[in-house]
Amino acid sequence: MRILVTNDDGIHAPGIALLEEIAREMTDDVWVCAPSDNQTGAGHSLTLSMPVRLRKHGERRFSVTGTPTDAVSMGLKQVMDGPPDLILSGVNAGANLGDDITYSGTVSAAMEGALARIRSIAMSQVMKQERPEWGDRFAAARAWAPRVIAPLLDAPFEPRTLVTVNFPCLAPEEVRGMRVVRQGFHDYARASVVEGRDPRGQRYYWFGLDAIEHTLDHGTDLEAISEGYVSITPLQLDLTHHASLAGLAERFASR
Repeated sequence: MRILVTNDDGIHAPGIALLEEIAREMTDDVWVCAPSDNQTGAGHSLTLSMPVRLRKHGERRFSVTGTPTDAVSMGLKQVMDGPPDLILSGVNAGANLGDDITYSGTVSAAMEGALARIRSIAMSQVMKQERPEWGDRFAAARAWAPRVIAPLLDAPFEPRTLVTVNFPCLAPEEVRGMRVVRQGFHDYARASVVEGRDPRGQRYYWFGLDAIEHTLDHGTDLEAISEGYVSITPLQLDLTHHASLAGLAERFASR
């Protein structure tokens, strides 16, 4: 099996080092292509207004001066000498739950893999600001990621689909199991804008994240994490709201 490992936290992030370790337990044919620096919140964006540069860090390890989507595209088209059987994205330092998947570079890297018809899995570790008493912030992911990946290796993936996984912020022995659940939704205004001035007196603006009120609907990723489970959510790239098609078609039929 051939695996491409990527992320959105950058080539030097501890989460990608962990995911590379996990991948190497499965095969010795592992390639890494990730952004050169942190691209959190990049979503499914491409770099179109400037060139993307590729840097080699070691045998089969590369970074790109671009987004997670750029990294996967460069990995597939320039770095690797053949397509991978599996793309693993992460392990992200922080949750990608509910609406956050639309901003997530971690999930978007897996989306790019899905567009290329490659089995793709995004992985994120829920974290709290303070360091946990068990020390290793990625402990749950380290222990549970292999258990999640194994059943997904031969599971049927429909075209243009992917799977996103979140690990709860718990010691591995406290995790209650795994749940396959749907995407949940947050109740919040996503970002505030904080104004400041640089040393030269020029204004700048910093996007800050407001407090989030979780809507813990039954059977969602938010509920699973809150109850101490690993959440496993299949996603599709077709964003069409099919239930609205007929009604809208009737409104425009006589126009």
